[in-house]
Amino acid sequence: MAMAASVSSLLSSAFLAANVSPRSSTPGLSVSPLTSLSSAISLSSSSCSLFNPIPRSSFSVSSSSSTSFYVMANANASAKKKVLVVNTNSGGHAVIGFYLAKELLGSGNDVTILTVGEESSDKMKKPPFSRFSELVSAGGKTIWGNPTQVADVVQGASFDVVLDNNGKDLDTVRPVIDWAKNAGVKQFLYISSAGIYKPTDEVPHVEGDVVKSDASHVGVEKYLGEASFSSWAIFRPQYMIGSGNNKDCEEWFFDRIVRDRPVPIPGSGMQLTNIAHVRDLSSMLALAIENPSACSGKIFNCVSDRAVTLDGLAKLCARVAGREPKIVHYDPKAVGVDAKKAFPFRNMHFFAEPRAAKETLGWSGTTNLPEDLKERFQEYVSIGRDKKLMRFELDDKILESLKVPVTV
Repeated sequence: MAMAASVSSLLSSAFLAANVSPRSSTPGLSVSPLTSLSSAISLSSSSCSLFNPIPRSSFSVSSSSSTSFYVMANANASAKKKVLVVNTNSGGHAVIGFYLAKELLGSGNDVTILTVGEESSDKMKKPPFSRFSELVSAGGKTIWGNPTQVADVVQGASFDVVLDNNGKDLDTVRPVIDWAKNAGVKQFLYISSAGIYKPTDEVPHVEGDVVKSDASHVGVEKYLGEASFSSWAIFRPQYMIGSGNNKDCEEWFFDRIVRDRPVPIPGSGMQLTNIAHVRDLSSMLALAIENPSACSGKIFNCVSDRAVTLDGLAKLCARVAGREPKIVHYDPKAVGVDAKKAFPFRNMHFFAEPRAAKETLGWSGTTNLPEDLKERFQEYVSIGRDKKLMRFELDDKILESLKVPVTV
């Protein structure tokens, strides 16, 4: 009874201090009435049972008079953080930094995004860079420069977290890691690539699978692991879609489907791959920043939790475009083309599983290709790409070799 009264008194005081508001002004503590309960302290006249809390869990105290209230505490969501995103100026990864910056700003963090190069360059006229005003309007800072001279670029600003979403080799990333360590940065996150996994007969790839020793990202991962940050983590993405992406993925299929052209796919078309919406990659990174101790020293496959066949992707793209796909399969060697240049995906099974993020961070994916592709096709049409004059020299070479007619 004494313990029950003590705990009840303590939690009642917390409620009064918070004015029973949805979010307490006390860092690290939020108090709210809840309609559901995942973890509880149940107090009665005869017994007291205490269950250890987990992040984002809730607590209920019930008295014999059936009066109930709930206290929601999150030890990890304390003070807002100062985050520096070192962002590449090209390729598919560029959109990751943009989405993460928007998400972190939306939750009240202080975000600076440092993009490689110069603000006046032609690259900055393309998405996602052309949308950086969205970051500024949300309170973010945008700067440009050479990450190997990051100390000069940030001009003495301090940060709690640094994400390198730029470097593919140690020469590029080492200066950023060294600066961050000397500057007292607590957490360092690195965007690597799932492309470093060695091909295997057992798929999908999971964290811990063998990687290619000569892959440039491997040297960066090893160096980061030895840098002695309070918290560090590595993320390995694959293919991604989402507004602002400037590397063709679904657009490659749309380009052919809307023009009633055959869609040449190397191999059987049954090869499996991952395609994740970039919002999922962003949410995984945000969870790591919220939970630095949980993610420290770990590698995460930054991917969707479902795979799709190459033929399946073509069919899904055709469905949202209201067309029937004209899929043609070919052997790149027999045709005499380089599949890497003729097709935007690997000509093999290439997919991974986000096991670590689910188990360690409680992450769950939201990618839904049939729905997400609808949005992507609407944007494709809205920018007039469906009417853009295009040439398909490699396609024509493949189709000519297969004696497949093309209607112009």
